[in-house]
Amino acid sequence: MSWFAKYSRSSIGAKHVMAVSGLLLLLFAVVHMLGHLQMFGGQDMYNKYANFLQSLWEVKWPTRAGLLAMVLVHIATAMSLVAKNRAARPVGYAVYRPVRSTAAGRSMILTGLVILAFIVFHIVHFTLGQVQPGVFHTLDAQGRYDAYSMYVYGFQNVGLYAAYLVGILLLSVHLGHGAASWLQSLGFRHPKYPYDKLGRLTAVVLFVGYMIPPTAVLVGLIKLPGA
Repeated sequence: MSWFAKYSRSSIGAKHVMAVSGLLLLLFAVVHMLGHLQMFGGQDMYNKYANFLQSLWEVKWPTRAGLLAMVLVHIATAMSLVAKNRAARPVGYAVYRPVRSTAAGRSMILTGLVILAFIVFHIVHFTLGQVQPGVFHTLDAQGRYDAYSMYVYGFQNVGLYAAYLVGILLLSVHLGHGAASWLQSLGFRHPKYPYDKLGRLTAVVLFVGYMIPPTAVLVGLIKLPGA
């Protein structure tokens, strides 16, 4: 067994793997959020952005493979840590009164599993086009895939909007809590620096940033071309 395998299987190493994979996923979430904010630039801007991403085959597929690997590593490491923690205390507390842990921290595994289901749904919806097949891969006036109109059609549906609202809320809370705890795992946390506030701020920024475009669609501020 290599030194890295031994290290990653230790409690400290597993926490470091969780931290690094989590921060990489957080970085992707921020970049993805900034891309969706281009909906406010109109159909041409958003479709140009979406078409640019789709045309970069040398980047798109390695990025997707890397993200999948990060998610799997993150989940596997989290489950391993939970199993080790339970093995260390096979008998539960008679009365459990958390002192410093938060509800977000105690529910990270549960929210993580729900987020995984949400990500699968998101891929089925926008990447595979199985939720609204009638508006998938239609073309705009320039002959590009009309991702803008597909986005608008999606969030005009109150049910889909509600599903994304719940999914993004859980994702934001999960990554927000992680932004503080991962930095602690990497040894960057200090009482002088408000990392707990950074976690809450991260959660708010992600939730607001992701939900502003869908909300604008739902209330009619972002419309189909010509509407």
